[in-house]
Amino acid sequence: MIARVWRGAAATPANADAYEDHVRTRVLPALGAIAGYRGARVLRRGLEFVVITQWESMDAVRRFAGDEPEAAVVEPEARAVLSEFEEVVRHYDVVAQ
Repeated sequence: MIARVWRGAAATPANADAYEDHVRTRVLPALGAIAGYRGARVLRRGLEFVVITQWESMDAVRRFAGDEPEAAVVEPEARAVLSEFEEVVRHYDVVAQ
C-alpha cells in the first residue's frame, strides 16, 4: 500500500470552504473510479489542508498522476481557490494501519 501526501492552503475561509467542497464533490468521487485507489483522508486546520490518498501500488498512483507520479495533480478549480500548494507530492509505503 502506498500513501500519497500533499499539502495546500487557502488565503481566506471562503476559499478554504470552496476547496473543501471541491474535494468532497469532485475529487473524491473521481478517485473512486480509478483502479487501485484505496481511500483518502482530507485533513483541515483553519486554512491549511493535508490530503493523504492510499493506493495499492505505484502503478495505481501512475493511473491517477501519470508518468511523473511525484508531480502534484491540482485541478484549475483548486488552483483558483488555493493561495499556495505543493507542486511535488511525497509517497510512503504503508507499513502499519
